[in-house]
Amino acid sequence: MPGVLYAGGVVAALFASTLTSQAYAQPPFGTVPPDKIVIKVATVNGSGCPAGTAAVAVSPDNTAFTVTYSNYLAQVGKGSKPTDFRKNCQLNLVTHVPQGFSYAIASVDYRGYAHLEKGASATEKASYYFQGQSQTTSSSHDFSGSYDDNWQVTDTADIATVVWSPCGELRNFNINTELRVNAGSSNTTDTTSFITMDSTDGDVSTTYHFAWKECPQKK
Repeated sequence: MPGVLYAGGVVAALFASTLTSQAYAQPPFGTVPPDKIVIKVATVNGSGCPAGTAAVAVSPDNTAFTVTYSNYLAQVGKGSKPTDFRKNCQLNLVTHVPQGFSYAIASVDYRGYAHLEKGASATEKASYYFQGQSQTTSSSHDFSGSYDDNWQVTDTADIATVVWSPCGELRNFNINTELRVNAGSSNTTDTTSFITMDSTDGDVSTTYHFAWKECPQKK
């Protein structure tokens, strides 16, 4: 039931500040800066992340950061409102990077839980970009019922084509995500299909893996 899953998501959110080594197992590209990165949330908007339900944390080794959601659920069917089939979240992050370094996002791990009745389907979409730049990285993943399990997808960028933050400039980093459920031929009178951006095992973070490069020295 969606209510049970939502309760699990709230409990799991208590672990948002506990960053495990498994979440950052993927090695970074380039030289990792020795000084700490500071990421602050400037604005949060969207039906999937009401105030106080999205948190950001940087890994201790500067190789990744996580976004943790505790109320990100889209659903259709019994007990659902007409607008519940789609949820979205827009994050605007202020990223303070150590002087002399530029970063890009080399890969992203999205994870959650889904219960889809036979005939139903769901979609997870995401995009991100640096403020003031036209280049946007986006992805989309589809799931089909019947399905009742955790889900995880990883988007990996070609290091030659990733979008780098401008050297010596403070540019906000924007993340847009969306969850959508399509009832299809499923029985919406007696059943509910849903997808969340969290899971039932306490591992609830979306992980963004950094790629790093040193900026050219000014002469």
